[in-house]
Amino acid sequence: MLLQTTVAYLSLAFTIALAASLLLGIAKSGIKGLAVLIVTGLALVYGAKESTGILMPLLICGDILAVIYYKRHVKWIYLIKLLPWMMLGVLVGVVLGKDLPEDLFKSGMAVIILISVVMMYYWELKKDRKVPTHWSFAALMGMMAGFTTMVGNLAGAFSNIYFLAIKLPKNEFIGTAAWLFFIINLFKIPFHIWSWGTINQVSFQISLSLIPAVIAGFGLGVFLVKKINDDKYRQLILLLTGLGGLAILFQ
Repeated sequence: MLLQTTVAYLSLAFTIALAASLLLGIAKSGIKGLAVLIVTGLALVYGAKESTGILMPLLICGDILAVIYYKRHVKWIYLIKLLPWMMLGVLVGVVLGKDLPEDLFKSGMAVIILISVVMMYYWELKKDRKVPTHWSFAALMGMMAGFTTMVGNLAGAFSNIYFLAIKLPKNEFIGTAAWLFFIINLFKIPFHIWSWGTINQVSFQISLSLIPAVIAGFGLGVFLVKKINDDKYRQLILLLTGLGGLAILFQ
């Protein structure tokens, strides 16, 4: 009986991990705002901190697929504006991530995300509103994205807000975000290996077993993205990002 219960638990756990990996592939194809579901699913199975190391190879696999598929649509000027600030945020996250109270981090980030989504929704309604061009906007979004991607792999909300605010069309949004996170996730790898110790032989073997689900999810996501026009895409990203903020607040 105990053996059967254990097998059933392991099967359920792996199914949850596969589902999270499938969602990751869908997210990397361009359906943004799913990060909370992905991170939560893997954390339930493998633990909060350990799951960050398991997630990293999956993220990079999805990044590679996205970079290859959307390589013609990247807008380097916006990537260059955001990237240095995001790297600085990663470094802050490396230093503070071990000691930051989890409840304080989650509630603060959720509130910021929700306020930002409300602000973005207002901008979407006001079509004549000027696109933010001051360097401080990129600095704030980049720092928050870098910090949250290191601590909890939840940078998507802040990068989504930035790219929506500058009104990037759908394909340019996806292509620019793909290169941004490919570079940032590679930048994070050494810290996961040598500082936090969350990437090791065991974690990497688990990651390898989940990669096929990421690839399948990416293929499914590409099909879905093609069916969504630019305006509906922006509305979907706002909705999913807002739901993600609520999920962080109440999980």
